[in-house]
Amino acid sequence: MKKQQLEESISFLQSKGFESAEIGIVLGTGLGQLVDEIEISAQTPYSDIPHFPEATVEFHSGKLIFGLLSGKKVVVMSGRFHLYEGYSPWEVTYGIRVMHGLGIQNLLISNAAGAINLNYKKGDLMLIEDHINLQGQSPLAFKKAKDFGNIFADMLEPYSKDLNSRLKAIAEKEGIPLYEGIYTSVLGPQLETRAEYRMLQILETDAVGMSTVPEVIVAKQLNLPCAAVSVLTDECDPKNLQPIDIEEIIAIAGKAEPKMIRLFKELISGL
Repeated sequence: MKKQQLEESISFLQSKGFESAEIGIVLGTGLGQLVDEIEISAQTPYSDIPHFPEATVEFHSGKLIFGLLSGKKVVVMSGRFHLYEGYSPWEVTYGIRVMHGLGIQNLLISNAAGAINLNYKKGDLMLIEDHINLQGQSPLAFKKAKDFGNIFADMLEPYSKDLNSRLKAIAEKEGIPLYEGIYTSVLGPQLETRAEYRMLQILETDAVGMSTVPEVIVAKQLNLPCAAVSVLTDECDPKNLQPIDIEEIIAIAGKAEPKMIRLFKELISGL
């Protein structure tokens, strides 16, 4: 059933002009400006795609976009899905499987995250080198999951060393500060308590968010190289915790995004 649904989604998009995609991109909370850089040839709302989940978060636009970026054919998820919205792990990662079916050979992911490492500040970028999954679920834990690849996906290197080294080189060349660290994914949607932030520090987490990890796990099952960049939008100091302002988080993400766009565009042009 799942395989048939996936095939129907892919066939629909191919009929709409989503052909021979090379690179997939997932845009996180407040990170939509990249779309302005794309020479768009096709786009469709998630609600029009058979079996595709619909975006419910108000600051996620919810459409799939296809076009040219840095001379390469890209398919972009403008708006992602989260477990905290009530979606299953299959639905949260459905877009990754669809983009893979459309032909992508590399996956680039962005997210907005909170800085647990107190050396990192609002507006900084962090390249994810490894992750901790505290969501309590896996997108590979369902009946017949092996139909889509090895369910015992090797997580020795969830993030491509090649893509990460390229991004670090580009950041150095462009003069863009780029930290590297461990991202922990939690369920949400509530923010963490001071005790939870202290726990995350003990776990040597550098940034915390509510997405990305399920997408990366599925990419590993599909043998799809991926890289992920977090835009750090708040500082999570348990000794000096401040009330969270979602509007401020969105604004900080938008302000920092041009740096991430430069990294992604340069990387794509060299792939």
